[in-house]
Order: sequence, then structure tokens, then C-alpha cells
Amino acid sequence: MMQEQDLNIWSSLPVPAILIDEDDRIGDLNPAAEGFMNNSAKWLTGQPLWDRLAVDAPLEESFARARGQGTPLFVNDVDVGTGSRPPLVCNLQISPLAGRPGWMIMLISPRELAGRMTQSHSVKSAAKSAIGMAEMLAHEIKNPLAGIAGAAQLLSMSLGPEDLEFTDLIVAETRRIVKLLEQVEQFGNLSAPERREVNIHDVLDRARRSSLLGYGAHMKIIEDYDPSLPMALGDPDQLLQVVLNLIKNASEAADPREGGTIRLHTFYEHSFRLRRADGSGQTLPLQVEIIDDGPGLPPDIKGDIFDPFVSGRENGTGLGLALVSKIISDHDGWISVDSVPGRTVFRISLPRAPAAPKEST
Repeated sequence: MMQEQDLNIWSSLPVPAILIDEDDRIGDLNPAAEGFMNNSAKWLTGQPLWDRLAVDAPLEESFARARGQGTPLFVNDVDVGTGSRPPLVCNLQISPLAGRPGWMIMLISPRELAGRMTQSHSVKSAAKSAIGMAEMLAHEIKNPLAGIAGAAQLLSMSLGPEDLEFTDLIVAETRRIVKLLEQVEQFGNLSAPERREVNIHDVLDRARRSSLLGYGAHMKIIEDYDPSLPMALGDPDQLLQVVLNLIKNASEAADPREGGTIRLHTFYEHSFRLRRADGSGQTLPLQVEIIDDGPGLPPDIKGDIFDPFVSGRENGTGLGLALVSKIISDHDGWISVDSVPGRTVFRISLPRAPAAPKEST
């Protein structure tokens, strides 16, 4: 049995860790591994590891050699799946467990989080410059566009019916461009969130009901909530905008006749901690997943989907998911995506609202 200090260290490890017995069965998991495997240690303990963890690499010989020789094994950039989630690119660190012959310990380090963190800092700087330039251009272009639309409307008064379609086209296209420019301006002018205690389930329910009355009418939206989830710290209106945008994207990606299913899933992961480039860190235990069974994200834009002006739709502006990412970043939260055909998961990680101070008696 683990001593109390060892147990504290085991529970505090920020990456999934699994103990493997001499028969390649799961001996124990830390909380991060429970989240990664999407199951409890109580249920998984004693089960064959390789029945529950799929590693896209020939590990048998190397694993047996490491066990037999008592040496560590490092496996980098392999797909690791659990059957309940799309595979993630991970680094594996495997080592004999001191004091227990034949036992091994495996650390699983998903690369998606580290890669996105590095990318997000460079992208954020580039995006800020791009948005600043776009805002300036938007302001300058809107004035002449208003003149063009006005001139077209005046011209239409002296034209016959057969020529009106051309002026109508000028006015319609001008309005479309103005609408796009207003979206650019909205992106840059988004105010800082007014954060307070918010019940994330209320936000999800408002988004679900609103979506079913409009663009999500052809979709089936399932609620899969953890009823014990504590209050989040956030701006309810901005978080609603995020969820509405993600549901809208999933609805538009689905077949308009057959529809599809969207699952709104919440759970608590106390070991999820985000460490920023400046060394500061924050626990983000509240997890919200928007899961759909649509065609998935186009492979060529998967890694850049949160960048400004990247869109998977033919007439998309590429600002929707960039706006989502900006709002979550302003909340000191985290957003990521896993996507394969038939299952796309947008996962939002948010801070918990601070507990109210107890009144002294």
C-alpha cells in the first residue's frame, strides 16, 4: 500500500500514470490517467492493459526487454487511444517500478496540449497584428462602400426593369461586404469578460433551447451533465456566445435532411492544470465538451482551426472559432479539439469560482 506522502505525489502527477503488474494488468492509475482513460481506477484495476489502451507501435519486444533488463523505455510521437476517444499523439515513458519485481510504471504525455500552447503564443501575436490591420481596413473600406451602394440605388431609379438586377446585385454584394467588415470590427472590439459565479449548465441549456428553435432544428441535442459540477468563473453572456457558435458549426456541418446528434457533456477533472509561458499556472477543473457525429474537420486545417481567417466552409469568414478561442483565452481557460469523421469533440476547460468565505460565529 502507498504511504500518505506517496499517495499525495501519485495523485498530484500532472500526466496520466499507470502501474502495470507482471502479467500486464493494470495495477493502479492516478487521477489524470482516470480522466485520460475515461474510467475509474476501481473499474480498470486488474484488467489487461493492452485491452484498454491501444498504442500504434510495436511495443511487445521493447517492453519485455525493458522489464527483463530493468531499463527505462521511451516511445515518442505515437497514437494512443482508449476506445472511448479519438487517438492522441503522445510520448510514453516506461520504467521498472522499484521494489516490485516485474512491475512497470508508464507515464503518458499527450503532445496536443504542449503543441497547442507553443503554437497559441505565436499565433496570438500574429493574430493581434492581423486583426489590427483588418480593423483599420474595415473602417476605411466601409465609407466608400456606403457611397457605392447609395450611387447604385440612385442609378436604379432611372433604369428599366431589365437592368435593375445589376444595381440590385451591386447593393446586395455591398451589404454582404459591409456585414463581413462589421464581423471583423466586432472581433477586435470584444470587451473584457465580466466574470462572476455562473452555472455552466444554465448556459448550456439556454444555448440548446435557442439552437433548437433555429439553425439546430434538424439536430438532436443530448444533455450529459455531471449534476455535482460546481460553479464556474466566467461571463455568462460570452460563454453563451461560445457554446452557440460551436453548436451552430456542428449543425451546419451535418446533413441538412438527415440531421445529426450533438452531445453536451460536462465533468470535473481536478488534475487539469494549465501552465503558461511566464511560469504561472491555473487549475481548470470544469470541463465542457460539445460532441457531434458529423463529417469532422478538414484535415488540412485541423491544426489551425482557431486561427483568424481559417474556415472549413466555402463561404465562411474564419472568424467564428477564432472568436471562440479569444473569449476562452480571456477567461484564462483552454479550448482544444479532437476530430475524426463521425466524432468531433470541442473541449472547454474553465476555472472554478472561488468558494465563498465562511462566516465566523
